Amino acid sequence: MTSRSRPRAGSGQVCCPASFSRQPPRILIVDTSPPWWLNACFNVCEALDDFLTLASCLEGPCRLPLLSLYAVSSQTECLLPFVQVRGNLARLRSCVEELRSMPREGTVRPMGGLLRQAVQDSLLQFKQYLRHMTGDSHVSSSSVEVTVLTCQPGGALLRQLEAGLKDTDLLSLRRLLLVCISQEAGSSGEEPGWSPANPASPSLENPADSLMLGAEMDLQQVENHTLALESVFKGWLHDHGGDREHLHLLLPPSLQTPVCLKCDIQERLISPALLPGTPDLGANTETVRDFLPPTKGPANQGAPPHRLTVIKALQADGICESVLYGLPLIIRPTNCWQLDWDEMEMNYHHFHALCHTLRSRDWLLLARCEPGLGGGAGSSHCVLQASGSLSLLLKPVAPRELLLPCALPIPGEDPPHSALTTIQGSLARLEEDPVFNPLFLRSNLYRHLRALPTRGPYACRPQRPAEGLAQRQPRQPRQDRQPQGRARATVAPLTSAPPRESVPPTADHAPLMRPISLLRGRGRAVRRAVREGQNLPSPSCRHGGFKRKHLSGAQVLALGYQQISHKLSGLTALPMSALTLGS
Repeated sequence: MTSRSRPRAGSGQVCCPASFSRQPPRILIVDTSPPWWLNACFNVCEALDDFLTLASCLEGPCRLPLLSLYAVSSQTECLLPFVQVRGNLARLRSCVEELRSMPREGTVRPMGGLLRQAVQDSLLQFKQYLRHMTGDSHVSSSSVEVTVLTCQPGGALLRQLEAGLKDTDLLSLRRLLLVCISQEAGSSGEEPGWSPANPASPSLENPADSLMLGAEMDLQQVENHTLALESVFKGWLHDHGGDREHLHLLLPPSLQTPVCLKCDIQERLISPALLPGTPDLGANTETVRDFLPPTKGPANQGAPPHRLTVIKALQADGICESVLYGLPLIIRPTNCWQLDWDEMEMNYHHFHALCHTLRSRDWLLLARCEPGLGGGAGSSHCVLQASGSLSLLLKPVAPRELLLPCALPIPGEDPPHSALTTIQGSLARLEEDPVFNPLFLRSNLYRHLRALPTRGPYACRPQRPAEGLAQRQPRQPRQDRQPQGRARATVAPLTSAPPRESVPPTADHAPLMRPISLLRGRGRAVRRAVREGQNLPSPSCRHGGFKRKHLSGAQVLALGYQQISHKLSGLTALPMSALTLGS
């Protein structure tokens, strides 16, 4: 299923393609000056390669329309002019390989003038691109965001850039982000820590610690790790429109004053439904293509069941709900009739023991979905939660490749008393239920489905207008035609006769076959005549031909049945070989 065939998001959905209508193009300037580039080259290139692989294959709304890449060492070099990211993976990866081949040995004196020149050249290139772009371009923003990646001390370098760009026209610059790679810790083989209390990537420091130099220039410190750098690039996939708020949260009025909270929406992960050629993820629940019926044939009859391999036990309060996605599925002990009764009973008891143990220990199970026969290299994971009804709840969990950065500030003080009083008074007017019952919720789905136009082979055709029906003149019936309606054939009842001895069929029985033989070969015409109430020439039993007298189709059938009844009244047991009826 492609993005064209997938149903579009409706106006009632929270996230829709219109939310990404103002995504800016991106310019990445990488400081490759030795000796800092020697330590950061591998992590930067690996993170950039993985990110561009993901971004170029994403379907749905365009999150990253254009990308340009500069490398700054002893001189400024444009490795990639502005190109479209989607569907351009080969070109993007070749640029990454060219960046990987930049010299790492030697010593180059830090020169802030080269970085300033790279920013100016990139802005000039963007202006020229806007001047010459065609009407089918994917650029919907007249401003660009520039990201400078360096290992030099960030504070002094940012002040140099601010002073050097003071006299430069920055109308087309929406934001300049200086990302400084830390040199103290972080090797490519180490995995950073993560906890639900701090769902943001460990590479990002607290935003309050960043040096904010206005609305156009920011400074950010990251660790020298592939995951940390990849989180910086994945931040480009968020919605950066900012023209207006995304959501209005309406609460009950407090002291006769309406309460409306204006909010923005941020995605936590990339939906697997936006990836082409999604591998066999076991129990997929994202799109309608995951529920298509299996193919028919002998190959599907012997397909093995899905396999989930439990790899870890988790505390129930140790997983964040934001990393779970998809529709939940319920797992219960099987009732397959092919299993032996003893095996089925033992399987039931083991399943019961597993649910009891998980509930008593307050555990969740982390399982890996093993790919099926012919599956790709991809794999997925899910969590299993036990319930009191002898069942397990299965929900897919997002891997690191699909996670988006989420650096949310933690307030250090309580809200003001006036705001707290307003919200508490609003919430006090809500009805509180101890248990949630989804049967009380109605979405008017049935009414919506009835209002949709009918599709499929049984769709009702629209009726013609009344004027068109009134203009049609009915046919004038012929004088000798029977009235319209269903033709009814009158068949004479069989008369009883005294029993006689059986006689073999002879030539005397030929008249018995004539009515059937006359109708043979003309059955389709006779049936059509009976259905339409038309007249047919009556068969002549005496000459075997046709008279000029016209009879209706029902009269022809009645005549044949009467002749058969008359002949059968003088017979007792006529062999079936004498009645050879044609089909």
